[in-house]
Amino acid sequence: MEEQIRNVIKNSIELHENLYGITDKIAAAAKMMNQCITAGGKIMFAGNGGSAADAQHLAAELVNRFLKQRKPLPGLALSTDTSILTAIGNDFSFDEVFSKQVEALGRQGDVFLGISTSGNSANIISAFEAAGRSGVSTIALTGAGGRMADMADCIIAVPSSITPRIQEAHILIGHILCEIIEEVQCPM
Repeated sequence: MEEQIRNVIKNSIELHENLYGITDKIAAAAKMMNQCITAGGKIMFAGNGGSAADAQHLAAELVNRFLKQRKPLPGLALSTDTSILTAIGNDFSFDEVFSKQVEALGRQGDVFLGISTSGNSANIISAFEAAGRSGVSTIALTGAGGRMADMADCIIAVPSSITPRIQEAHILIGHILCEIIEEVQCPM
């Protein structure tokens, strides 16, 4: 059991070290998000399962605070309203639960950040399509593969195919984005 624990920790550390290879992508996403907020726009987040939890987590970090007391920043998790999610899922399709919200809430200059470890979540892909029609910029936070890579304005692809390790890297990347945004938007 302890050997398994050591192996998981070792694999996680190795993957986190590999993130040095995508710092340019993380910086590009942070720049895009900061430009959006500076211009009066909002950041919309969405994901499924653990990625939905990450979406909620990151939106909360923007609206409340990350490291310091400061003004609220516009972050919105599209995975939180059960009435909207179930109405769309029931009346239309689960593939549309985020795209309809992007169409309703997204405006030119906003950013949609879709989270999917596989990069193939149909409802996130549909939301990217809706974002494109609405003038909303897109960021994909994925694992090593998937269709989202060809659809997003900015792709942050964690170099792994192991879901738990990808999720661990996603929250680290999300925290990095929040820290940079907070520093730029609220420097004091």
